[in-house]
Amino acid sequence: MLEIVYQDDYLIAINKPHGLLVHRSRIANDATEFALQMLRDQVDRFVSPVHRLDRKTGGLLLFAFDKETEIAMHQQFQNGEVKKKYLAVLRGHAPDQLDIDYPLRKENGAMQEAFTSFVTLKRAELDIPFGKHQTSRYSLVEAEPTTGRMHQLRRHFAHIFYPIIGDRKHGCNKQNKFFKEQWEMTTMLLHASELAFMHPVTKQEIKLNCSVQSEFLRVNELMKW
Repeated sequence: MLEIVYQDDYLIAINKPHGLLVHRSRIANDATEFALQMLRDQVDRFVSPVHRLDRKTGGLLLFAFDKETEIAMHQQFQNGEVKKKYLAVLRGHAPDQLDIDYPLRKENGAMQEAFTSFVTLKRAELDIPFGKHQTSRYSLVEAEPTTGRMHQLRRHFAHIFYPIIGDRKHGCNKQNKFFKEQWEMTTMLLHASELAFMHPVTKQEIKLNCSVQSEFLRVNELMKW
């Protein structure tokens, strides 16, 4: 059963597990479960996602119960009217705060502006040697992207040399291997923690939060956060 974070007559939000696809995709033929079909079966109603999360990203995923609400929410996301916050575990001790203004290339080669702000919430230094270093350093950050580009957070954190742990495509393969060998951890430590927007029907301000899942929580405990 999917964890339902919010539900009314028009919208429903879940805490999507890491590793679960939003819907069927030709690029992930190995998948047999999808958030869209699971939620439809669970609530026995038509639902349609109004935004996307990467397969390996966990956290808030919002669906609409009807096409009119879906279109209205799509418009809010496209216009940058939805505030999004994420939690991520990064390699290294990140700066206290940073704005990342770094354009990202689309698949067709065109460049798109992309902007992310983040603050560092916690830092850890473990007495476990890594490579040439006598200790291993990590940071827990809260990130707020104001644009919605593909893999934006993953690419932005890799760009500033503080990659997200568990990100195989843009991250640090040595750290990913280290986490797998040391703690049997393969989860990408990126969690969509907050969505804030105006309800397209009631016009009320909606602010949704959801807690991190078990693997993310296990890392928090390892880091003594």
